[in-house]
Amino acid sequence: MAVLHYDLASPYAYLAVSRAREVLPEPPRLQPVLAGAIFAHRGWGSWADMDTRGANMVEIAARAARYGLPPITWPPGWPPNSLQAMRACVWAERVGGAECAERFALTAFRAAFAQCADLSDMMVLTAAAHRAGLPAHELPDGIADPAVKQALKDATDAAIAAGVNGVPTLITDAGAVLFGDDRLEEAA
Repeated sequence: MAVLHYDLASPYAYLAVSRAREVLPEPPRLQPVLAGAIFAHRGWGSWADMDTRGANMVEIAARAARYGLPPITWPPGWPPNSLQAMRACVWAERVGGAECAERFALTAFRAAFAQCADLSDMMVLTAAAHRAGLPAHELPDGIADPAVKQALKDATDAAIAAGVNGVPTLITDAGAVLFGDDRLEEAA
């Protein structure tokens, strides 16, 4: 099974996760990782801090329109610190399984990039958990669980070891490492 690495702070990951089921012959396993930790390990930062930020934002909006997604919104202070949000993704899978985790990720992505919500806000995360059918009242304690924290760290370390340089990155069944939402068609 292909594995799609994502971070909720990434609009490109939003595009990839939103359409992966339509594009790929089989749904990939979604793997939450902390993109900031990957960037720090590799010695670079996000394009959100570069001169290309504006051009990339325009490109993302155009892609979303082309893919039939709602118009892109940019949460205040984007990109947020996604640590709590990514721990919430790990927690969602532990509590509800892969399908529930996917629902949570898609709900959180839409909150950020279609409803202008700040994913560093615990209220936004608990609302997304509720809409995804998770016990939202358990989320704050769930993301504080040392096992959840370690699972995210381990997944991020494994992604780095596998050659993931950023998100979204799809690792195919054959082991190809494809970076970018525009590589889904190639994988298919």
